[in-house]
Amino acid sequence: MKNIIWAGLGCVAALTAPSTAAAKWLRADTENFVIYSEGNEKSLRTFAENLQRFDTTLRTRFHLSEAPEPNRLIVYLVPRATDAGRLMTGKSGSMIAGWYNPAPDGSFAISHRENVVIRGTPQSQQTLFHEYSHHFMKRYAGAALPAWFIEGFAEYYSTVDFTQDGKPVIGKPVHARAYGLRTMPQIPAETLLLQQPGAMQTVGQTDAYYGRAWLLTHMLYNDPTRSGQLGRYLGAINLGENGRKAATDAFGDLAQLDKDLNRYMGRPMSVSTSHEPVAVARKIDITALSPAEDALLPLHLERISAAHDDARTTSVRDELQTLSTVHGDNAGVWFELASAEWAINEDKRNAAAARAAVDKALAINPKHVRANVLLGRILTAGVEAKDAPRPADWDIVRKPIVLANRTNPDDPVPLYAYFKTFLDQGTPPPPIAIQGLGRAFQLAPENISLRVSYAFALANDGRLDDALKLARAVAFDPHDGGQGAELLKQLEAMRERSKAPASTADNDAADD
Repeated sequence: MKNIIWAGLGCVAALTAPSTAAAKWLRADTENFVIYSEGNEKSLRTFAENLQRFDTTLRTRFHLSEAPEPNRLIVYLVPRATDAGRLMTGKSGSMIAGWYNPAPDGSFAISHRENVVIRGTPQSQQTLFHEYSHHFMKRYAGAALPAWFIEGFAEYYSTVDFTQDGKPVIGKPVHARAYGLRTMPQIPAETLLLQQPGAMQTVGQTDAYYGRAWLLTHMLYNDPTRSGQLGRYLGAINLGENGRKAATDAFGDLAQLDKDLNRYMGRPMSVSTSHEPVAVARKIDITALSPAEDALLPLHLERISAAHDDARTTSVRDELQTLSTVHGDNAGVWFELASAEWAINEDKRNAAAARAAVDKALAINPKHVRANVLLGRILTAGVEAKDAPRPADWDIVRKPIVLANRTNPDDPVPLYAYFKTFLDQGTPPPPIAIQGLGRAFQLAPENISLRVSYAFALANDGRLDDALKLARAVAFDPHDGGQGAELLKQLEAMRERSKAPASTADNDAADD
């Protein structure tokens, strides 16, 4: 079953008040993660060890390389679950305890440090493992996966625990879902299999959906009477079968599946313990941020969380302006200020101020990767405003982006930015740009914008089957706002159009 699923593998206190007297942020660097936390070094090291162990557990379970990840996931640990929810929604009182964002400028996860224990492992660890499971699936699964399984998989692995000697224990119940499973109206298996979680109309229904998704995942992984069914179901979906037929062919009568699922909920849950312990990460470096970085990080968090919210972005822009008067010798401060200004809607932003801020960042650090990319974006807007841009204008646009790529070849953002300049110019991207786009996709396949661009690049190169495979892998994703489904629809239309000339030619030949 594992081989079928994975066969396609090829935060916050004082957010709005910068202050050098705020709680001190620490940074932990592991092979596959960069983790920021205001907690003490001991708790951060424990978090880092457990997350790296969890990553190793998943890689071992799904037969992936344990080589260091060149494009590491950034994780932010805020003090409380409510802080993570406020960052996500911009409002207090959110029920969201953590979230994952495969953002165009780099994927990140936000979780919390509250050691609340309902039963089993702390909720902070379960939240973090849940969000990382989403990242793991998006980055490494090259298969089409339905919405219920995307959520069920994350819930199932969120409760992974480790014995005293480091052996992973997999399959423990998600006790936080018990209330919804036992007191809310049950979601039939058919509804679960065929509807998105966004179709649920209340918070209670959504909680029940997540609980049932976990329960079905647990049953299909562990009930010997249904061994192999999940693999057959996912295999059929990846061959293009519709969801209902794939489900009935693999699981049989869906009403019976629902009855079996209800009975399974009342049975003792099977767990598995690995025979081999997972070693603690070989190297975890923990450093304290500088005073400028320490004051900047909460505002950086607010900026990346406030995407598409002009009011929040304007507010953080104003705070960054204040911070620049205190730490004007820090390139990161000026880059964040430029980024916040540029993120404001075009009719409200001060483009000259954004350019001045990014110039100051690059005067301090000429090789600042993201500042160079941002400069390229600002220059693009200037060129596009001209009546008759010259090719030399676009050469100037690309110059800082090329420098960014040379500075960090493993950052997918400059690679994608370079490719995009040719689309902005209205000229076919040269082979080197398409190769760079392919490399960017290898580094960050979870980035939906990058995936869309790469899929169309493949399709335009005549590789429609490869493009459709990329689209199917995200077609059911409940988190991308329907972009994956729309991509698949457009590519299937391209395939139909590509067949039309051949059909016409065949008819003409027959008439002759």
